[in-house]
Amino acid sequence: MFDDRTDAGEQLAAHLERRGLEADIVLGIPRGALPVARPVADALDADLDVVVARKMGAPRNPELAIGAVASDGSVWHNDALIDRLGVSEDYLEEVRTKEAENAREKATRYRDGAELPSLEGKRVVVVDDGVATGATAMACLRQVRDADAAFVALAVPVGSPRSIDDLEAEADEVIALETPPSFRAVGQFYQTFGQVSDEEAIDYLQTEP
Repeated sequence: MFDDRTDAGEQLAAHLERRGLEADIVLGIPRGALPVARPVADALDADLDVVVARKMGAPRNPELAIGAVASDGSVWHNDALIDRLGVSEDYLEEVRTKEAENAREKATRYRDGAELPSLEGKRVVVVDDGVATGATAMACLRQVRDADAAFVALAVPVGSPRSIDDLEAEADEVIALETPPSFRAVGQFYQTFGQVSDEEAIDYLQTEP
């Protein structure tokens, strides 16, 4: 159990330091990951930026994620769920285009119009505040991979064991402090787990070590 996201970030940072993990850049997944990612970036003496993805909702049930797409268009599909629901290719392309644009707009807002720094040849650590389905993390990792990073890690305080296992196929290393078999939702492992506003998240990006 973590007190809040900052506490989780400090514990995660200490764990990564003990492992000797090195990074050129830490990428937080907005919004909730930024309070976690800031201590990690500071501890690893790495730049902090964001990588943004949006869930792709099912027809007539937008809360049900059938995949996710990152700001550069990198996409992950939950093929088993798509097949079970009979989702059409036309719908997938429509929702992918829409949510990729939403992700691009958010990334631009967070960076105040600047582009994501080049990740080619870099050691990159992607941070989230926790992993439930893993959909957005999957799309974010694919964006980093597509940007020719030399090394890609995902680091989270807590995650669903099944999702963490799935994500290991997308990264060179996946680090989760806790993977409890009783996992139901990320928030159950935090004493305080309120919403993080865009303004608060952006403040973490502007805070220097």
